[in-house]
Amino acid sequence: PDVIIEAQFDDNDAEHGQDHLQDMLTDDIKKLSLDTGEKGKAAGVAGVHRAKQDDGPKVSDPRLLPDEFLQRTAKVVYILEKKHSRAATGFIKLLADRNSELFKRCAMFSPVDHRVPRVYVPLADCPPDFVTKPEAYSQTLFICRIVDWKEDSNFASGQLCKSLGQAGEIEPESEGILTEYGVDFSDFSPEVLECLPQNLPWVISPGELAKRRDLR
Repeated sequence: PDVIIEAQFDDNDAEHGQDHLQDMLTDDIKKLSLDTGEKGKAAGVAGVHRAKQDDGPKVSDPRLLPDEFLQRTAKVVYILEKKHSRAATGFIKLLADRNSELFKRCAMFSPVDHRVPRVYVPLADCPPDFVTKPEAYSQTLFICRIVDWKEDSNFASGQLCKSLGQAGEIEPESEGILTEYGVDFSDFSPEVLECLPQNLPWVISPGELAKRRDLR
């Protein structure tokens, strides 16, 4: 099998010298080559036949390898901006383990968008008869907002914001999408409506048409 060797270079390398580091990498490559050879001999004794593979470039310094032989790695160091609204549409259901302490306090929220994690929501946020009749809400869409996600938990914690209505209907589905993307779809305030023409029916004046480009 192909072996990819990753090396991380930092200020310590400069202090000890690149020659020392290169010697260490060369020794590691030799050890891996020996291990691979011994495994090949053992497989041959056992009667396992392998197809001969073309060897890759023999380079002691990984930095000199072509890009196609390297696997770049990285890690997240800081979150600059939270793009997601932390709101999602989905369904609620009872937890599977009825004997657990968590069953008495929380329900499970399953988002429609599978990129969003499942969420524990308080039973206090759920409808009053949800525990006794959970099947009545199996097709009801809810809006849930994630408030926390602990590092040692597979599920996030959140709060149910509102019930949207029956899944599959246009109004609940549309409202859910708008809420997820943080679109303000509330009614315009009286101050905004006062900016509109009050004398109806309103028409564009000839003078206004003369200085505008008609894109109708």
